[in-house]
Amino acid sequence: MGKGNKAAINNLNFKKLKQLYIFALMTIALTVLLSQLLIQYNINSQLNDSRLINISGKQRMLSQKLVKEVLILATTPNKKSENTNKIDETLSLWKFTHYALENGNDSLSFPKKKSKTLTNLFINIKPSFDAIVKATTRVLEIQNNPDLTNENQKLVSTILDNEETFLTNMNQIVSQYEKEALQKVTLQRNTEYGILGFTLFVLLLEFFFIFKPTNKRIELLISKLLSSEKKALKLAYDTEVISEIKENSVKELKSLNYAMENTLLYCRIAPNGNVIHIGEKFSRLLQYNPVNSERRFAEVLTPIEKEQLFIDRIITEKHKTGWQGEINITNKNKESIWLDLSMVPVTIKKEESELLIICFDITERKKAQQEVERLNAENTAERLNQQKIISSKIVENQENEQNRIAREIHDGIGQMLTGLKFSLESINLDDKEKSIQKIDYLKKLSLDIIKGVRTATFNLMPPELSDHGIVSSLAKLTQELSKLTGKNIQFYNKSNFDQRLDSLIEINIYRLTQEAINNAIKYAESTHIIVQLSHSATILSITIDDNGKGFDPTLVEKRRNSESGMGLLFMKERIQYINGRVFINSILGEGTRITFNIPIG
Repeated sequence: MGKGNKAAINNLNFKKLKQLYIFALMTIALTVLLSQLLIQYNINSQLNDSRLINISGKQRMLSQKLVKEVLILATTPNKKSENTNKIDETLSLWKFTHYALENGNDSLSFPKKKSKTLTNLFINIKPSFDAIVKATTRVLEIQNNPDLTNENQKLVSTILDNEETFLTNMNQIVSQYEKEALQKVTLQRNTEYGILGFTLFVLLLEFFFIFKPTNKRIELLISKLLSSEKKALKLAYDTEVISEIKENSVKELKSLNYAMENTLLYCRIAPNGNVIHIGEKFSRLLQYNPVNSERRFAEVLTPIEKEQLFIDRIITEKHKTGWQGEINITNKNKESIWLDLSMVPVTIKKEESELLIICFDITERKKAQQEVERLNAENTAERLNQQKIISSKIVENQENEQNRIAREIHDGIGQMLTGLKFSLESINLDDKEKSIQKIDYLKKLSLDIIKGVRTATFNLMPPELSDHGIVSSLAKLTQELSKLTGKNIQFYNKSNFDQRLDSLIEINIYRLTQEAINNAIKYAESTHIIVQLSHSATILSITIDDNGKGFDPTLVEKRRNSESGMGLLFMKERIQYINGRVFINSILGEGTRITFNIPIG
């Protein structure tokens, strides 16, 4: 770097620039912070002002309501108790808000200190207020004394006389509140303009005394650095070109020799297919001895005549254009070898050329591919067998479920309907006593029929699921199964989940939970079952815990043809339909926990 560049860097003085930047940023930050604090304070004050104006405006309404209720009390004595309670409630609220406005109130955030004008206005309104309060209180006291009717009329007149004065003074108070609130808003606006002007002034100073001078110095420095970089790049390029020309030949020869002799399977052959030279590693692989009379490349590769003809045809057809591909040959030990072979035409002299053969032994890779294909075929066959078993079990379960529902309808609902028919036909309206007894029996029988129909439909598709979602349906499921089986089955919505999901997801969650609970009842011999539902932003988790005898999941997995093994397989297949996962933890003699995690994000 030249002396000019060093002088420019020294003149730039990065330490001083850093200090100036920190000062500028702190000034702006302090200005913004102070303006925000002031704005928030004024906003809070304005919120209190709006509440004051609102409450003071309601005082006028409350006084008018009070006068109205007093007049109603005086004109309708038949509803004296009801009207008296209304007056008492209105008077209490009116007094409370008036004293809160006059003296301040912490619960309503009313200030205790007021301007001199407001203080004088409250002093002026006090006689009218006190007169109305005193007269209204006296009206309430003499309601149960009919001898004081004349006094009651005078009290009403007193209230009406002071009401106009009170409203006039109250209007002045409301106007004064509005005026003072407007003054605060005006003050805030002027203050914000002042802060804005100060901030713009600071930014302007920073632009002229920091940013602009610094920008000029940096542009000068960058310009000199770019000039030096161009000169350095040109010098480096010239040096690199000379060095590259000198070293390329040596590197190429060394690399080629190393690759040919120690790494690659290579061979040089003539266009007619005769071997010119074969690498040592290639010779070992093919068990070739250069002393032998076998000079054709095809004969060196394989003793099989059919394979030799294929290789000779490639050399004859592609000796000018080259060729690349995979070939399978048989060596002298009758072992199958796979080679990735590349044939490259190389011009040695004018009208003299040869072919460079480069090979890679890919026998192990081919064997691995064949093994993978075999395993994939086995896995595919196994999965097809599993799908066939699952399909047959699903059909069998559907058939059993249909038979069970048919039996329930025939043995339960059908017989009850037959009994209902015969009971209806046997009613003799002339014998009223027996008719009433049969009607009562028919009512009970009808309720049993309704219950049977609801049970059958609940087993098919619970109405809770379509009407209210998965949470309500799981709660209903555990409640019904607890009643039917006598087991202690509890449901907890730990995270208060209340979202509706896609209908396919909800029915699969419901069937998975139903299957897990039924397994706990049928196989685990458990007495307590707890179903817990929780969720995060992306995952809905359902956990079923039981205190049953437990099982070894690995053994059940191996017995896939058994009923319990197929049950776990059905769970895993069903949970995959909704992109979920199932986790099964079981300890012999202690119990089982099954957790379903379903994405909902």
